[in-house]
Amino acid sequence: MFEVAIISIYVWIGFVCAISFMEAWLKFRAPGVNLEIGLSIGQLIFTALNKVEWALAFIVSVALFVRIGQIPSVLILILFFPLVLLIGQTFYLLPELKQQAKHKIEGKLSQKSSIHIYYIIFELIKVITLASAGYMLFKL
Repeated sequence: MFEVAIISIYVWIGFVCAISFMEAWLKFRAPGVNLEIGLSIGQLIFTALNKVEWALAFIVSVALFVRIGQIPSVLILILFFPLVLLIGQTFYLLPELKQQAKHKIEGKLSQKSSIHIYYIIFELIKVITLASAGYMLFKL
């Protein structure tokens, strides 16, 4: 079952890196994609990414739960971070970002916010902790 967890962790890392660190800014460079269209696309993509992340988190959790006695405590602690970050993104950061995008799409002025920076930091920490967990699982 560690194989399932390892594969799921690296698929999770791949999704986060491909969407958050490539697609998010690259779409705005495509011809014909203005700010409003890019933000609309981003809302759809990041909502879908969030659902995929929850599915992968569930798969990893179940795969590891069946062998809980064989997992070092430090690995459980490391895997706690991506889950906490995912909860924060799902219930706070993503709703805030969607609201900001909605205001920009509607042409409303909105205050400067650091929510986007926090989201990127969360993604970086998530990728680092997931990679560490995947490596540790591979070594077991």
